[in-house]
Amino acid sequence: MVRSVEPLVVGQVIGDVLDMFTPATEFTVRCGAKQVTNGCNVKPSAAAEKPHVQVLGSRASSNLYTLVMVDPDAPSPSEPKLREWLHWIVVDIPEGSDATKGRELVEYMGPQPHAGIHRYVLALFKQEGAVMGQTRLPDGRGNFSTRQFAAQNGLGLPVAALYFNSQKEPAARKR
Repeated sequence: MVRSVEPLVVGQVIGDVLDMFTPATEFTVRCGAKQVTNGCNVKPSAAAEKPHVQVLGSRASSNLYTLVMVDPDAPSPSEPKLREWLHWIVVDIPEGSDATKGRELVEYMGPQPHAGIHRYVLALFKQEGAVMGQTRLPDGRGNFSTRQFAAQNGLGLPVAALYFNSQKEPAARKR
């Protein structure tokens, strides 16, 4: 069963990060033991390590995917002047496999929200074929554009997307 885009519209992911699309693929995301669902809360400490991202489907398929993870609320949701902050890019993920089977183009950076509740968006794009090094890499992490990256690399609209919320954790109390 392919996910609805309605939570992405309500969470303003459609609009702020992605254009309207028709989901065509399923993928699952886990931060530690927590299964990520649209709009759920994940503590930054729980997402400090790379999430486990699994593209569902047949391992016999030759389909390959690109995963992009961004924070559209950097440095703060009320003043997102660094929108979008790039957290991760993985290409050549085989259908039926997890992201570790792909090639990491931009190293994973866990959530580090300084103020307010931030959305962390994972968008999955179907590739036309293996990337083979011709992907245009961003100059930096700040002011990245998922739409522009997809257009520059011939990815088109996403085939799946998911987002979670995260906010700064309170500091441990000193005794």
